[in-house]
Order: sequence, then C-alpha cells, then structure tokens
Amino acid sequence: MLVLTRKAGEQILIGDDIVITVFESRGDGVRIGIEAPRGVKIQRSEIVQAVSDANLAATQSAPDAEARLKALLGTPKPE
Repeated sequence: MLVLTRKAGEQILIGDDIVITVFESRGDGVRIGIEAPRGVKIQRSEIVQAVSDANLAATQSAPDAEARLKALLGTPKPE
C-alpha cells in the first residue's frame, strides 16, 4: 500500500486516466474528488459491505418460517 500526504488542491494520478484531487481536510475527514472513466466503479467500502451483509441476511430464514407462512396463508379450502 502506498501512503501519501497531500494538501488541499494537490492531486494523485493513478494510471493515465484516474485523478484524485484533495479538496479540503475537515477534522478527522478529508474531502476528495475522483475523476475516472465512466466504466470504472467507484464505491465506498462500507456501502459495499452493508449491501453484502443485507443480501446474506435476506437469504437466511428463521427455523419456523415455513410454519409461520402456512399460518398466515391459512389452510386451503377444498373445492
């Protein structure tokens, strides 16, 4: 991992087509701008993790889920 110190207005170049610009430093955070080709995904890691966790939770079911669903739907009436 490369660790750099930058001041407001300074940039970091990644390859030929990605530019990261430091806008300002606020307390314990830094505002940055990222210029990249449209096809490059730029995502915050905590959002990716939250979506992954939510997707995993959605695949899990409670042990009594089938019985609860049957109770909600009721028993089918004979025709």
